[in-house]
Amino acid sequence: MTAGTVQAKAPAPMQNKPVNCDNCKEWNAPVKPFNIHGNSWYVGTAGLSAVLVTSPQGHILLDGALPQSAPLIIASIKALGFRIEDVKYILNSHAHWDHAGGIAALQRASGATVVASASGALGLQSGTNGNDDPQYQADPVVHVAKVAKVKVVGEGDTVKVGPLVLTAHMTPGHTPGGTTWTWTSCEDARCLNVVYADSLNPYSSGDFTYTAKGAGKGKTPDISASFEASIAKVAALPCDIIIPVHPGTMDVLGKAARRSGTDNPLIDANACRAYASDAGGLLAKRLAKERGVASPAEAKDAAHAH
Repeated sequence: MTAGTVQAKAPAPMQNKPVNCDNCKEWNAPVKPFNIHGNSWYVGTAGLSAVLVTSPQGHILLDGALPQSAPLIIASIKALGFRIEDVKYILNSHAHWDHAGGIAALQRASGATVVASASGALGLQSGTNGNDDPQYQADPVVHVAKVAKVKVVGEGDTVKVGPLVLTAHMTPGHTPGGTTWTWTSCEDARCLNVVYADSLNPYSSGDFTYTAKGAGKGKTPDISASFEASIAKVAALPCDIIIPVHPGTMDVLGKAARRSGTDNPLIDANACRAYASDAGGLLAKRLAKERGVASPAEAKDAAHAH
């Protein structure tokens, strides 16, 4: 891990108010925790992923979902026979309230060190999105509990607990600090590459654009190339199992429900490429619209029409 740490100027307030949104109730519906493979476990909710990676020396938790998700995540960890107090690190994908909102409460319950990218750390310590975030809104601003101290990681940095080694991959685009995490999880003699994939959805608020044509309301540079690079990076990762931050994008819960014996539908060597391909199509369409040209798919359809 890098030595950098982002420290808040004041102690984090005890803000545990739930966030209300159109999808929050559906996203936060409880689901029974389940094994992904080996020592990797799904402990998230119906629409927001959280993953526990375990070892005798301590555990690593990825993401905290909504503020109101924290008790559900703790209950899922307990239901699997583990203890929140044995979580040594909490890793964040990105600092939006639907993935980071529960982290402060989970940190207090566990005493774990919170880890994020440099930009993500700023979001965690402020409790809200920065004005360089595609989904930044000046009014209303959604605030969640702040995380006073965050360990900062960069590209290729690792977080280790006993035999566990999780690697950070910077995948900015959906947010400036987007981070995808990877590790190897073994079951008997079968070791698989697990990818906890950050969102690659080009969704934004207001008049934000990803291109040089007024990118970020003129406050940020053209970020389209870095977003495309993030998508390509995820596509190229060693990947046997993908768990996206929103499980529904790859039918994680449906695949887990269909698991039978040694047949695990979550294992799919093409999953990361498929995830990236879908995101690439959405981004290409978005960039084409911003630039006032036909997207590659639209151009192909137009050519076939003549």
